[in-house]
Amino acid sequence: MDLAALLHALIPSWSSVVLLGTFFAYLAIAGSILPGKVIPGAVLPDGCRLYYRCNGLVSLLLLVALLGLGAWMGFIRPTKIAERGLELLSTTFIFSTLVTLVLYAAGCNSGSKSSSLKPHLSGNLIHDLWFGIQLNPQFIGIDLKFFFVRGGMMGWLLINLSVLARSVQDGNLSLSMILYQLFCVLYILDYFVYEEYMTSTWDIIAERLGFMLVFGDLVWIPFTFSIQGWWLLRNNVELTTIVAIANCCVFLIGYMVFRGANKQKHVFKRNPKALIWGHPPKVIGGKLLASGYWGIARHCNYLGDLLLALSFSLPCGLSSPVPYFYPIYLLILLIWRERRDEARCAEKYREIWAEYCRLVPWRILPYIY
Repeated sequence: MDLAALLHALIPSWSSVVLLGTFFAYLAIAGSILPGKVIPGAVLPDGCRLYYRCNGLVSLLLLVALLGLGAWMGFIRPTKIAERGLELLSTTFIFSTLVTLVLYAAGCNSGSKSSSLKPHLSGNLIHDLWFGIQLNPQFIGIDLKFFFVRGGMMGWLLINLSVLARSVQDGNLSLSMILYQLFCVLYILDYFVYEEYMTSTWDIIAERLGFMLVFGDLVWIPFTFSIQGWWLLRNNVELTTIVAIANCCVFLIGYMVFRGANKQKHVFKRNPKALIWGHPPKVIGGKLLASGYWGIARHCNYLGDLLLALSFSLPCGLSSPVPYFYPIYLLILLIWRERRDEARCAEKYREIWAEYCRLVPWRILPYIY
């Protein structure tokens, strides 16, 4: 694709606007009316806490069923997203930018003193737009931070399914595409099965909602995490049985570490006395878990995330660095985030954190880093 064709493909159309608007409307309605466990969020500095309706799995399955029915009846073309990928990318980017500006304006005009809505202005416009100025802004009763990350994860699956449909239509469905799609489906379904764990993550608890999270959730997650699928549409990769099995092992090990570490952290926050690997947890200063995965490395969940990202790219072979954009980017991001986490924890927990670092010296990968 030459530059002129690329720029033309990036031009939004009313069709892409309607498609994106319909998607968000569905998420808002389904998230509000479908049944789901209501999970209390972390206690905020003012003593209040938000409550999250975790019905993402039901919403996702219903959406896929409705789209499947529409495709079977001929109302929807399954390959539509794959055919309009760049157009949807630019439309979503523009939407994310507009949302960021609206969030900033609304935050500046907010007179609320609550921890969720109190504006935090640094005096630096770029900083405030990037990081946001409100912790938990809402729209018609919808927590936007939780809403956007749900939209990004569902959007990733919809893009992948459309790419899969295009692969079947073109007659070039391969083992590589099947493995990539399978790993992503399992990862996304797992996210929604354990959606309540998201309520105890740093993004939900402490990050304010600005362009960094809005763009990250709505643009970065669905459109960059699916690069491998787009690449496999245009490149044929033949995997041997041994390579495919090794790829599955990387995914399973990554999943075990990622899900196990996050589950241990979530359970510990809810019940500090819950057993870890069959034993009472070791706790530093009554606050920091130093058992299980958290006794192996201080950010062991990042290791699991990196292995999962690598497993998404390995089906593409080693002929090009393009499919490895996601794991390479994630490695850089997680090292940067780990540094931020360490600085914040050192400031928050002081001598307790220093003791934890002495007990667990490894940051992400034991004996390496």
